[in-house]
Amino acid sequence: MLRRLYSSFALRLFAALRYNPAMALPYPTELLTPAQMARADALALARGFAVEGLMEAAGRAVARAIRARFRPCRVLVLAGPGNNGGDGYVAARHLEQAGWSVAVASLAPPSPGSAAAAAAARWHGLMVPFSEAEVARAGLVVDALFGAGLTRPLSPQVAQILQAVRAPLVAVDVPSGLDGATGGVLGFAPQAALTISFFRLKPGHLLLPGRALCGETLLADIGLPSSVLADIAPRCWRNHPTLWRLPKLEPSSHKYTRGHLTILAGATMPGAARLAAAAARRLGAGLVTLHAESTTHAEGLRADAPGQLVSDATLEALLADARRKVWLAGPGLLPHEATRAAIRGVIGAGKTLVADAGALMAAAQAPDLLRGAAVITPHGGEFTRLFGAPGADRLAATRAAAARLGAVVVLKGPDSIIAAPDGRVIINDNAPPSLATAGTGDVLAGAIAALLAQGMAPFEAAAAGVWLHGAGATAGPPGLIAEDLPALMAAARQALPD
Repeated sequence: MLRRLYSSFALRLFAALRYNPAMALPYPTELLTPAQMARADALALARGFAVEGLMEAAGRAVARAIRARFRPCRVLVLAGPGNNGGDGYVAARHLEQAGWSVAVASLAPPSPGSAAAAAAARWHGLMVPFSEAEVARAGLVVDALFGAGLTRPLSPQVAQILQAVRAPLVAVDVPSGLDGATGGVLGFAPQAALTISFFRLKPGHLLLPGRALCGETLLADIGLPSSVLADIAPRCWRNHPTLWRLPKLEPSSHKYTRGHLTILAGATMPGAARLAAAAARRLGAGLVTLHAESTTHAEGLRADAPGQLVSDATLEALLADARRKVWLAGPGLLPHEATRAAIRGVIGAGKTLVADAGALMAAAQAPDLLRGAAVITPHGGEFTRLFGAPGADRLAATRAAAARLGAVVVLKGPDSIIAAPDGRVIINDNAPPSLATAGTGDVLAGAIAALLAQGMAPFEAAAAGVWLHGAGATAGPPGLIAEDLPALMAAARQALPD
């Protein structure tokens, strides 16, 4: 019965990944900060693109998205004084031309001679006061007040108006008050039903709480040339299989070429190490050994899966085996079991180490003990005990931690951040809430270690492991538990195109 259940989910996942158009790369993977987006605009202008043309395309895209998702109703466009407001004036004009009832409430007039002023001059429809009463009358509100580059909290007047919105809200670029670089809220930001951004998404579209506040997020092509990215050199991406290549089996492959992973297994919570081992085996590691500290502990571990290797040899003896190149320390280890000496011993022996859970707690307040690890996988609490609270800018904090240790850092969560020591960073947004259950982090650590054992570089292995983790869980059954994930992740891997 269980085998048939897994087969059913594997088939669903295969269909979802290989045949569902949504699995095709929906948007470019590059993520631009607001400053980089401003640079892209400037580069486009230097190459002969007109601000007015880009603004016209942006406003038309907003109107098109609204018409595709909502029935005609009374629309109120809240227009700011900058280019975001200019986009709003254009959207208002296109909606009115399509027969919709539209009014514009201006927070402040655009600067004379600007592209936004030109867009406002082409709006000949109804202008109404910027007031709560007008917001209350609207059947749909378009937030074209401030874009992703806002760096200070909204004024009390603007916040009060946005708090009064009861109709569906459509945001231009981001909901006003949302920091496009961090996904944080600058005092207040409204809940959008739909957000339309342009050219490239920003980190704030994927990082929480920004991702949730944006509602459905669309990216519109407004004609800005992708060639400007060569000068910008983005260092942040949205996680997707196009960013990494999974190892492939060759006709000459055997268990040792697929890598030998060794996992330090604690005696108190052995189930966590077993979960990590199951994931590692399902994700392609040729051999996986659980290291037990005693004969009694080893006997208990051997009662698990028959294909699972268990050793009670000394740590020093296992470290001397040159074939054991990749190690995982942490799942199920209590801090006293994941001794600092063991961590330094693995790193000092030149092994590739993935540090998770108990290993991270053993290094709490002394994170430099992990210097030289390949990948560490803290959740928010573990990160705080290692490096201090990440604060409002979790991207910057994760980058700084990776640079400090010379290791890839996976800050786990519903919007996991994968940072490399050289400043590259990937944001993952495919993790469903069902992953919030005990043991799923152990599975992730085992999966990343398995991909390392097969020869993937740490940054790519971490990103691939996190993505497969989310993809497997998305196709999982109601009541998903950690034991379900290894087979589901293997199905997700199998379903990806070669």
